[in-house]
Amino acid sequence: MRQKLLSEGVEELEYEIRNIVKKAEKLEKLGVEIQWENIGDPIQKNAKIPDWIKEIITDSIQDDKTFAYSHSKGNLDTRKYVAEQTNALGGVFLDAEDVLFFNGLGDAIAKMYQFLSPTSRIICPSPAYSTHSSGEAAHAHKEPITYPLDPENDWLPNIEQLYLYVKYNPGIVGILIINPDNPTGMVYPKEVLMKIVAIAREFDLFIISDEIYNKITYNGAKAYALAEVIGGVPGIAMKGISKEVPWPGSRCGWMEFYNRGEDIEFSRLCGALEDAKMVEVCSTTLPQIVLPKILGDSRFSSYRETENQKIGTRSKAVAKILQDVPYITFNETFGAFYNTIVFKKEALKKGQFLKIEDEKIEGLVKTWVNNKTSLDKSFVYYLLGSKGVCVVPLSSFHSGLQGFRVTLLENNPQTLQETFTIIRDAIVEYCESI
Repeated sequence: MRQKLLSEGVEELEYEIRNIVKKAEKLEKLGVEIQWENIGDPIQKNAKIPDWIKEIITDSIQDDKTFAYSHSKGNLDTRKYVAEQTNALGGVFLDAEDVLFFNGLGDAIAKMYQFLSPTSRIICPSPAYSTHSSGEAAHAHKEPITYPLDPENDWLPNIEQLYLYVKYNPGIVGILIINPDNPTGMVYPKEVLMKIVAIAREFDLFIISDEIYNKITYNGAKAYALAEVIGGVPGIAMKGISKEVPWPGSRCGWMEFYNRGEDIEFSRLCGALEDAKMVEVCSTTLPQIVLPKILGDSRFSSYRETENQKIGTRSKAVAKILQDVPYITFNETFGAFYNTIVFKKEALKKGQFLKIEDEKIEGLVKTWVNNKTSLDKSFVYYLLGSKGVCVVPLSSFHSGLQGFRVTLLENNPQTLQETFTIIRDAIVEYCESI
């Protein structure tokens, strides 16, 4: 080509949650049965969608309007419903005109970072959900800027440290919150959220709150929405139905713009996002039309509560299996459906391994593990080749910590017990292998 085709930032785009699948599929061809713990798809883990939800969707398909374009911003009745639900929280007021639908939250995230100037940075939590951190880094052509979540303090952020990062980096224009958090399963306490809002207010920032898991809490936890704490600070809440219905294949997510009139630059960003959606024409129509019918149905809250209780039971079961393993730092989760396990300092070393009987499989795993492979990836690859359990290395979440993320989606209690017992025993075997 006469010119370089790719932007510098493209090198920052990575998604290990999916990349690990490529390695697992190679092992499947060699006869390895894989236990998938890499991706947050309840359907993949045999979640059963209630018949009444299917009936709502089936009935709606009979209406020819579900085959048409929707309004560019999203179906008006659905946007009104979304605004009513947010306003019922008693915090910031949301108008239906400040609700914007996208083809899934991944689409919304990509669009938002796309329209920020390269010098305007969003500080993300670390471990960082890679769709956010990769998108932020790609737009800036630099490594993502992050504030650490502390596994020694229930994965809570150090607010004083976040304050200093913002104070001494004038390029930061926004703070990202993922609440409940992916990948850690931590739920932000209200007082922590209020302190983050105070930082944004002091330094004239906006807040992004990814709330895709906001309705998925358990074992006594409550996730506060950004709308409840933001006051007069500009902000964007990101929501969707992929996890709570669950309907990940719907690709139906949306943004809520808060206090848009408080800052001209923030208002311009919101306007650019709306203009981009007009160029694209619209988002998928059917999921938008059925959204109020499903979430507004009197059966939905009890259904969601039952599902949350199941996740909470699994969280307790995993805690019982892993919490006393000497080589890891373990935190019980209270939101979303993940747990992130961190290896203690010096637990991982070069040259550690898990025994693999099949020579072909062993040879393949050894091609993945070399001197440049991070220590946690080496463990993950050996766990995959030796035990057939597919997890995601923590270093892939833009973290300096070494560990891995698992899901809490396995519906079969016996399979859950067996899988995490295998993981527990593999940790011990691996860490004691040299």
